[in-house]
Amino acid sequence: MSGRICLALDLVDDADLIAEYEQWHRVGNTDPAVIRSIRDAGIVNMEIYRAGTRMFMIIDADDSYSDAAKAAADAANPAVAAWTAKMLRFQQPIPAAGPDGTWLPMDRVFRLTDHAG
Repeated sequence: MSGRICLALDLVDDADLIAEYEQWHRVGNTDPAVIRSIRDAGIVNMEIYRAGTRMFMIIDADDSYSDAAKAAADAANPAVAAWTAKMLRFQQPIPAAGPDGTWLPMDRVFRLTDHAG
C-alpha cells in the first residue's frame, strides 16, 4: 500500500507531559532503532502535528509499505516495543478509538484534486 496515511491521537492534558512528549520527538532524542524501523517499513516521510492535546500523524509510504508487516516488525523489535511502552504514558485514545486505542486511522473527507475547476 503506498500513499498517504493520516492518524489521530490525544495526549494527556498535562503541560509537563506534553512538553516531555515533544522533547522525546526532537532530533537526536528518538531512539535511532525506532527511526530505522520506520524507514525500513517503507515510510518515506512521517510528520506529527499538535493542536492542543490532539495529535495528527501524516505518513507518506512507498509501494513496499504494509500495515500488517509494520505491526509484525514492530512487535519483534525490542527497541520499538520499549518506545511504544514509553509513549503510552503521554497518550490517551480519542473517543472513536475505544479504551485500548492509540493512533487511530482517519478517513479522508476532501481532496482538492478530486474537484473540477
